[in-house]
Amino acid sequence: MTDFSTDVAGTAAPARPDPAIPADRRGMLLYGLLGFAAGLPFYMFSTVLALRLQAHGVALTMLGFFAWVQLLPTLKFVWAPLLDRYDIPGFGRFWGKRRGWIMLAQLGIFSAMIAMAATSADASLPVTALFAVLLAFWTTTLEVAADAWRIELYPSQDQQGPIVAANLWGYRSAMVAAGSGALIIADSGGWALAYLMIAAAAFLPFPILVAMRPDADGGGGRGVALATGLLTSVVILAAACAVTAAIGWVVLGLAAQAGIDANSNVTPWVLGICMLPFVGMALALPRIRRAPKNAPIRTSTVLGPYVDFFWRYGFAAILLMVFVSLYRMGDVLALNLSKPMIKGLGYSLTQIGRADSFVALVASMIGVGLGGYLVTRWRMAWTLVVGAIVAAIGNFGFVWLAHQRVDEGILYIATACDQFGNGFAGAVFVVYLSLLVNPRYPGAQYAFLTGFAFLLPRLLAGAGGAMVAVIGYDGFFLLSGVLSLAAILFIPALSRIAPRKED
Repeated sequence: MTDFSTDVAGTAAPARPDPAIPADRRGMLLYGLLGFAAGLPFYMFSTVLALRLQAHGVALTMLGFFAWVQLLPTLKFVWAPLLDRYDIPGFGRFWGKRRGWIMLAQLGIFSAMIAMAATSADASLPVTALFAVLLAFWTTTLEVAADAWRIELYPSQDQQGPIVAANLWGYRSAMVAAGSGALIIADSGGWALAYLMIAAAAFLPFPILVAMRPDADGGGGRGVALATGLLTSVVILAAACAVTAAIGWVVLGLAAQAGIDANSNVTPWVLGICMLPFVGMALALPRIRRAPKNAPIRTSTVLGPYVDFFWRYGFAAILLMVFVSLYRMGDVLALNLSKPMIKGLGYSLTQIGRADSFVALVASMIGVGLGGYLVTRWRMAWTLVVGAIVAAIGNFGFVWLAHQRVDEGILYIATACDQFGNGFAGAVFVVYLSLLVNPRYPGAQYAFLTGFAFLLPRLLAGAGGAMVAVIGYDGFFLLSGVLSLAAILFIPALSRIAPRKED
């Protein structure tokens, strides 16, 4: 099988060295920290929120609708070009563009989780949804900025493997800490305390970033930059909250007028709307392929990064996008409903929390480390195949768990299989997508690819409650595993794809 990763990696241009970020183990520590900062909030607007809503008597179908909060990261390509073009006043001048956006995003994450703690009774589901959306938005913004910086600093496959592993170690450690820690705290001290504690932990990297050396082109005093950045952040956070609330109010009003409620199947409509930008690009492929270098669609600040991807890969871009949407589908489907299923089997929140702590962390670390190591030793095609297989085994493990007696040791085995497969496949997938990106547009193109990769899976996850009602938990998790295996069928064709050379 041809090693298609070599061709993709060969398109990368050397990144300008940044003296503030050494390319040794300290670089891995930095990306472990950034992964930790991004991973802590994720479960708080997904799995933990689902359990919180379930505890307050929210119907399973409504839980599926809340899973659509996870759709926001798939739409990050909408605002990703802003992160490539603009600086945050104050933060950007001293710490640089990427770190400036990371610091703003951390403030957004902290404020959103404080708000979710203040509304932890879920007396108003629209208010709960507002702050969950804001938390997802700022978490995604942090990821976009950190991913763009990573691709700029570490452009080759050999560099990407260790850095991605470090980043995912931090990310998954934080997810485990947030998932298990939040559940254990909630079991004894309530949901508000759980969100406050995770908010405090999520904010810890902020002072570390403030203390770091300035950007290579940074200027001015640290104190002035910090004060200016904080004032600017307050304005941006308030504006984001107001805009999100207004959009939510309009959407809920339109839904009420259309007679849409918790029992309505709106998945096809949501899928159609979200797919429009991607379908539009695919339909415009013949024009894109013929477009000269100075064509407006290739030089546009908004569209240029995305047009470039289709120009470079041509009609093979469609095959690539089908594959990336399928590869992680099984894991995404399983994520939101695995904990409610386990809770329904008779396990307590504390038992689930313990399984999601040490067991999940160790298994995930091993999976991420092995995946990150093998991408530097094996052909990318083979690592993708192995990733799909172990991810499927993890999903099948939930079917096995459902037919066993309630025993914490058995829960540990199922959790370990799931987290190992998820970690291995995740590490391989991140490196693969990073190598597809043109280094000229790291933030926008990586956001575009990862957004599409999780669009269809998260839409289907939103209908997960309705699917379980029809095929049961066994059928649901069997389906998720089979979908992971189906991605293997595309890999022989993908191994022959090479990007078009720059004109």
